[in-house]
Amino acid sequence: LEWTPNFSPKSETLVEMSKAIVLRRDIWNLEFAFKPLRRIWVDMPQPTGKMQRKHIYYMVYRVKNNGSDLAPKPIKDETFEHITYSTQRVNKDGLTFLPQFVLSGKVLVDGAYKDREYLDRILPYATAAIADRENIAGKLYNTVEITKVRVPLSDDRNDRSVWGVVTWEDLDPRMHYFSIYIQGLTNAYKFADPPQFAKGSPPGQGRKFAYKTLQLNFRRTGDTLFEHEEELIFGVRLEKNPVEQAKILRHYGLKEPLDHQWIYR
Repeated sequence: LEWTPNFSPKSETLVEMSKAIVLRRDIWNLEFAFKPLRRIWVDMPQPTGKMQRKHIYYMVYRVKNNGSDLAPKPIKDETFEHITYSTQRVNKDGLTFLPQFVLSGKVLVDGAYKDREYLDRILPYATAAIADRENIAGKLYNTVEITKVRVPLSDDRNDRSVWGVVTWEDLDPRMHYFSIYIQGLTNAYKFADPPQFAKGSPPGQGRKFAYKTLQLNFRRTGDTLFEHEEELIFGVRLEKNPVEQAKILRHYGLKEPLDHQWIYR
């Protein structure tokens, strides 16, 4: 695309004209609420055809479209007819939630903490058992089914939230500190160019994108012998000793005790 024309100025080439364009887009977000992280025993089918009883971690949540999203608003100059842009609030009826849940924790191995990360699993047998236990009114969607649902706009009189469930299996019972990272609640992102990325480099080389992500912090008490859901606690453990408190915060990547935070990941 980059070339020098013979009979017209280079500023009229596609590459040069694209440098003067500011890309504008809508920014939307969904409200996220969740019930306590819990466990449930479920008989899961195995490749052998037999059933195996497993301890499944799960979290029931809801997403709600409150509107008030951000959109660019063109403003025409009456004298010179130039177009400038401001920001306006808009209500989008029907947003799509494309979730990604990652459970990331620390496992104590031989006196040192090791990183473990788990993607959620689609477990139809577990979803049915969880729906019976939680008694959610309406459909309880897994992380694939909820992508096909348009989240309608809610208002002060009508709550049109959509309920979902996320499930994990085969988690290491030695995990004491962990966070759940959730992407898809907003389309906000940012990018950064590493030092080796020079101006004029070909597209797609070096630039790193990070997406706005909700981080929920949990801790687990107890041992590996008798696991039960009362051990799963939302929030960071507080310590009077500042040295011990700093150690705990490092497990979550925090500088201060926060039960949740928005990050780019």
